Amino acid sequence: MSHASKLSQMGFDLFINQNSFKMITEEQIMACKAEVAVIPDEKTEELNMPCDVYVSESERFESWANYDSDKLATGGVSVERIAQIGVRAFVLREYQSAWIIVRRTGKDAENEWKTFATVAFDLCNEMKHAFKYAFRNEPELLGRVDEIAQGTSDSDMIQDLKTYSLLGQKYEALLTPIGFDLTKLDTASSMSDEGANLLAEANGSKLKGNENKVLRDKAYTYLKEVVDEVRACGKYIFWKDKKRLVGYQSDHWKNQNAKRKQDETEDFVAD
Repeated sequence: MSHASKLSQMGFDLFINQNSFKMITEEQIMACKAEVAVIPDEKTEELNMPCDVYVSESERFESWANYDSDKLATGGVSVERIAQIGVRAFVLREYQSAWIIVRRTGKDAENEWKTFATVAFDLCNEMKHAFKYAFRNEPELLGRVDEIAQGTSDSDMIQDLKTYSLLGQKYEALLTPIGFDLTKLDTASSMSDEGANLLAEANGSKLKGNENKVLRDKAYTYLKEVVDEVRACGKYIFWKDKKRLVGYQSDHWKNQNAKRKQDETEDFVAD
């Protein structure tokens, strides 16, 4: 039989588990997404391994559990429940893809922000330096400059550019005699506006509450729920059958634990 990937799309996506040859329909996908959407934030878990690793492992696990479906049913896990693994894994893959796009866009914004910030901080420092000299005989204005310069964060710098611009425009008569380039007042104002937008974009993909990341984490939580349930049942049923029991353990964590033990052994020998 040919691989399921050859199946054409009929107006909506069909996902086929090549081992069980069961189709996942759009109706199942939409129902799954509806369940994911209502998972409370406080019950949402974050991944403890790479998402693609977890999804691939879950899909392989579904095939393993399907082989044991009759025995798992005696432990309370139906074949329909096992099939939920494939549906939820599909949805998690989709949400992970959406999150990756946002995250990569955010990375571009982060890099652009870093380049912008170098120039912006230089201008901010230059204006502070010039203003302190221009206002050296004006204690009240010097105090205002010191007040502006108090913050050191990115957002402080953005606000400082705008404030320096307004202050400088008001006291151009004091800046002109020291040779300060007055066009930099307008430059500072425009850079403040540009920087505010750019910083928001750079920070947007890192925020814990980013919508795409939240949906990805909720989809993971929903998949993990059924995977953990089926694994627990398998460990109960096959506790004396090592050949089948091995399939109810995470390959990722088995490999991680084996590597950790190897590292500990090497460290011990090295000592």
